[in-house]
Amino acid sequence: MTASPARRRSTPAAALALAALGSLVAVTGCASASDATPEEKTFSYGGTTLNVRSHEVSTDLVATDRQDIKVTRWFDARVLGSKETSWSLSGDNLDLQAGCTGIANCDARYRVEVPRSLTVLRDGRETDLKGGAS
Repeated sequence: MTASPARRRSTPAAALALAALGSLVAVTGCASASDATPEEKTFSYGGTTLNVRSHEVSTDLVATDRQDIKVTRWFDARVLGSKETSWSLSGDNLDLQAGCTGIANCDARYRVEVPRSLTVLRDGRETDLKGGAS
């Protein structure tokens, strides 16, 4: 007589946990930056070259008639973890981050308006700027 393979039985606790996780995913929905309220921050800048580090977040770089740097961020998250957003200017580097951890769905985008005379790099590489209104 051969031994039968072990049978896996679902326990009520495991079934409840799985159902709760499914409900959680359904409740949190999909995040969309287009639904987010924009946030703005302005940085004074006197340099001639700016390196924008966007960490793979969609970022429009726009040449304008302004003298400073204006950043607009749209960020939406459905999370059971934590949101992680930051924007900072240190030296010639503008660092833009937006994401989340845990059970989450995030969507973000940035728009960076810079003076027309400024040379702008994207993650250390030359890039073209979009034209924009002043």
